[in-house]
Amino acid sequence: MQTALADFIKDTPEGRQADAILRKCVHCGFCNATCPTYQLLGDELDGPRGRIYLMKQVLEGAPVTVNTQLHLDRCLTCRACETTCPSGVQYGHLVDIGRAIVDSKVPRSLTDRIKRRMLSLVLPRRALFGPLMFLGGMFRGLLPEVLASKIPEAVASAGSWPAPRHARRMLVLAGCVQPVLSPDINAAAARVLDHIGISLSEVAGAGCCGALRYHLNHQTDGLNDMRRLIDAWWPLVERGEVEAIVMTASGCGATVKDYAHLFAGDANYRDKAERISALTRDLSEVLVAERDRLMTLLAGRPASLAAATKVAFHAPCTLQHGQKLRGGIESLLTATGCELTPVADAHLCCGSAGTYSLLQPALSGRLKEAKLEALQSGAPQLIVTANIGCQNQLASGSTVPVRHWISVLDEALLQAHP
Repeated sequence: MQTALADFIKDTPEGRQADAILRKCVHCGFCNATCPTYQLLGDELDGPRGRIYLMKQVLEGAPVTVNTQLHLDRCLTCRACETTCPSGVQYGHLVDIGRAIVDSKVPRSLTDRIKRRMLSLVLPRRALFGPLMFLGGMFRGLLPEVLASKIPEAVASAGSWPAPRHARRMLVLAGCVQPVLSPDINAAAARVLDHIGISLSEVAGAGCCGALRYHLNHQTDGLNDMRRLIDAWWPLVERGEVEAIVMTASGCGATVKDYAHLFAGDANYRDKAERISALTRDLSEVLVAERDRLMTLLAGRPASLAAATKVAFHAPCTLQHGQKLRGGIESLLTATGCELTPVADAHLCCGSAGTYSLLQPALSGRLKEAKLEALQSGAPQLIVTANIGCQNQLASGSTVPVRHWISVLDEALLQAHP
């Protein structure tokens, strides 16, 4: 694609990056075939090709309108277009640049600014989010439906967390909303890894990965969250005391793996960010590498408890498109004896997408309905996923229990080794 960037952007790091991305796009349109919002709305400007054209115009100095902002807001940043693109266009990086410029030129309404600021203040702070969730549960009937549906009826107990006892040690991100909505996830991961000789631990002060605020377009705040997380982990990383940094939420994993890119121009954090990104592993990557050991452990499971459970697996966009990880979790679930049911259009987003379900509830709701129809079509007994946002989104409308996939493996190992 030919480009002629405007003076305000062309000689900046963002401009050079955007120019390189735009020049890869050949406008073939393959991306539209896998774009959830294009499938729903049928509008070229609500597909990747149209949004790329809009961002190109903005970067070339054309007038920016509220409609430009609207079409970019409707993007889920699911990155299915990146998986489809034959030219390797890094749409996710481009839309981060485009949104920042558009928001600097088009003022949002007061209501929208307040809503986004409240989300950016509350969600990344567990000390605020936890009490508000508790109050929300007490007064659920008074809340708008879009908020009430996000509050779980019950929160699973975390259960025991094995004391560190192995030479192999890994860190796990506690996160911000996950410890409140589903504290059992990291505890289950710690138990599973303990079985195979790995001690898992959290670091005090290691909270939000920065994705929430960064993708709300409070990019400076998001980057500061990322710096705080790097600082919390760095002493252990620098001393070589940890083998890897484990992510149990694929959304956080996609972001932390991108730290090297996000801090490429920051002399103070560039090297640290590169090291953190290099150490980061999705939990499934760690366990797939230990599959033989897991199979040996599962062999001790009583036959009466190993009967197949029908499970539908929802692959989050941040796992399959953001991190390009496919098939690993499915193979681990199969190893436990689960029967995986077919899921049509598994590449499409469930509509969670961070805060998207709160900011674009109508579109998000339609995507959730379609995803649940696909997941439940095989009559599963359980739906599992790999990201807390997707888990919460699907559970808010599912007639089938929705859990994190690690809980299935945790229960299978407990049956084999009570």
